[in-house]
Amino acid sequence: MRLITALMRFAGPKLAVGVAAGAVLLLVTAYVERGQDLEPRENLEQTADPAPKPAVQNVPVERTRSQPVAVDPHTLAVKSVLPIHGPFRHGDYAWDESRAPAVGPVIITVDLKAQTLSVFRAGHEIGAAVILYGADDKPSPLGAFPITQKDADHVSNLYDAPMPYMLRLTNDGVAIHGSDVQWGNATHGCIGVPTAFARKLFAVANLGDLVIITNGKMLNVGAALSRN
Repeated sequence: MRLITALMRFAGPKLAVGVAAGAVLLLVTAYVERGQDLEPRENLEQTADPAPKPAVQNVPVERTRSQPVAVDPHTLAVKSVLPIHGPFRHGDYAWDESRAPAVGPVIITVDLKAQTLSVFRAGHEIGAAVILYGADDKPSPLGAFPITQKDADHVSNLYDAPMPYMLRLTNDGVAIHGSDVQWGNATHGCIGVPTAFARKLFAVANLGDLVIITNGKMLNVGAALSRN
């Protein structure tokens, strides 16, 4: 189990993160500037083609932020983690797929308290980033949510804001997407990550991959190795 500590920088907070759990320290204040977010998706596109089609695999059912899915704890075994040297600050991220299998199940973990997101493939951490998250009356939900839509060029109709490399988690306005991740910003419930990181995440994530959002709960990494 990694220890997460909060460090203070000269002009504001900075984060020291053991990224094995994909976690972060909660630092957003009551006067945060609203970030970009996702509008509710009210009308899903329906296909009226009566012709028989092959069964679609791993297409998750859309759900609201109050309907997380159950998670088998055995799917969360961590085999290795990325080395993070020094504090993780807003806008920082790490990405290294070199020691992970080229294929395997992808699980994304988000810790709102630690303000970090981690990406695991076949149990090996391949990416980590400092995040923005929901505050005030639009908090980010807790629980596990499958990715239900991918849209690299999404624009929010509700807020008229670009949301590049959007991965939708709920049908009432929660997604992971590229953002200007700066101290003092927040979202209306979404998880904002640096846009360059969002592009990499978008490339490896698939429909149905789980995103597990916690508020301080860390994955048990056991004997997982830090890759130097």
